[in-house]
Amino acid sequence: MPDVPHIGLGHPRGPAFVPGRPPAPLDPYTHTSPVTPTPHIPPQSPPPSPPRTTSTRTRRPLTAAILAAVLAGGCAGYVAGAFGDSDPAAPAATVASGDLEAVAARVLPSVVSVVTASGQGSGFVFDERGRILTNAHVVSGSSRVSVELQDGRRLSAQVIGDDPAHDVAVLEPETARGLRAAELATAGRPAVGDTVLAIGSPLGLSGTVTSGIVSALDRPVTLGEGTGGGRQQRALQTDASINPGNSGGPLVDADGRVIGINTAIATLDRQRGGSIGIGFAIPVADAADAAETIIDGG
Repeated sequence: MPDVPHIGLGHPRGPAFVPGRPPAPLDPYTHTSPVTPTPHIPPQSPPPSPPRTTSTRTRRPLTAAILAAVLAGGCAGYVAGAFGDSDPAAPAATVASGDLEAVAARVLPSVVSVVTASGQGSGFVFDERGRILTNAHVVSGSSRVSVELQDGRRLSAQVIGDDPAHDVAVLEPETARGLRAAELATAGRPAVGDTVLAIGSPLGLSGTVTSGIVSALDRPVTLGEGTGGGRQQRALQTDASINPGNSGGPLVDADGRVIGINTAIATLDRQRGGSIGIGFAIPVADAADAAETIIDGG
């Protein structure tokens, strides 16, 4: 599979604008378009159908190669490999939107934006000492970074170490004051259909929350590149919208527990990589093991 070019933050893109008839003015009180009475038209016989003709145009097959884009702006890396089948699992019960609102409010204070000299990503506090988990490709080549908290504070943080093979890095901020650790779901295993929230800073928009489900388990992908990278591992797959800048942010379940670290997306557009509803997260148990090894100096 060819290497995918690095994708920076850039500007949000969308479908090309096609000029057309301007919309009717909105009623400022009802926020709906004004209703115009329709004149009565007497029924008429339908016009005769034109004779059928046989089209000589042949239908061309639609093909699209799934390209992978790393989510942190301006940082190296990619995801590749065959996408295998996931383990069957029973879908979880539907979660009310009010419950998700409470989950987001509980987790957001633990989520940070990570800013480096070459790009931007996300991260989250994972222990009582205020240390932060993020992706290795977010902080690649950096010894110190800046982290921005949800309350607007900016802190300098040291990169304790990284594990490119698992795409995990650990940061230690200058102070742990006011930092709240997220709860990690290291003891359980999510199921296909479980409701999840992806939280981070896509395109630099800090505090962004999107929802979806776990759409597959144990999806084999190749994460990272360069020295120590390019190792295939199993990842969680989700349809929650994640985009460049979400890298390193948490994927949480309906109880607000972190089940994975958002790290990559599949995209159909090599130049304008964005969410198509297929994203990948490092399982939190794997990330926690890698973080422990980094902290221990391994």
